[in-house]
Order: sequence, then structure tokens, then C-alpha cells
Amino acid sequence: MTVTIYGISNCDTMKKARSFLAENGVDHVFHDYRKAGLDADLLARFVQELGWEELVNRRGTTWRKLPEETRAGVTDAASAIAVLVANPSLIKRPVLDADGRWLVGFNREEWATVCA
Repeated sequence: MTVTIYGISNCDTMKKARSFLAENGVDHVFHDYRKAGLDADLLARFVQELGWEELVNRRGTTWRKLPEETRAGVTDAASAIAVLVANPSLIKRPVLDADGRWLVGFNREEWATVCA
């Protein structure tokens, strides 16, 4: 099984998710998009697999710090991708690709099913 987990290294949820994978013996590649980058093509893939609404973290501090006109302008996939490329910490974490099965956020039960 090929597993890639996308996120940022200092996120507590990412730490839990990576620990889960290690505890369950799941070999994986970690793509830290603050260090390795995140381009529009990869985000378009996320959107295709998960939907743009699912990816935008509207509850975090990064969202709240955006100007109101920027937040109001996130109305479709193209506008979401543009804002997410400029502000990768807006992406809900983690994003998991396990052999083409995609999840966003960390839920032990879901991950156990996908990573079994």
C-alpha cells in the first residue's frame, strides 16, 4: 500500500495522525507543504478527490485573519485553490492518500479502515 500524508509538521492533529500510522506499522511518505511546497496542481487533485468545501478550514485562526473580502471570495473550486495556495495553513489537516482512497482530517476509525 502506498500512503502519503499531507500537512504541516508542527500541527497537533498531524502528530496524532503520524503516530497512528507508526503504531499500526503503516509505511508512509510525509509531504510537509510548508517545506516541500504546495502547488495549484496538487490542490486541484485534492479538490477533485475531496471537494473544495471539505478542504477549507473555516474554523482556524488563519481563516479568521484573512480580510473579509478574501473570505467572501471563496465561492468555488478555483477561488478556493487560489486562496489555499497562498495560505496553505488554511487546508484542513491531515490529507491522506492511501492507494487512491482519500481522507481529510484525522479520525482513528476511518483511518483504521482505510489503512488496514
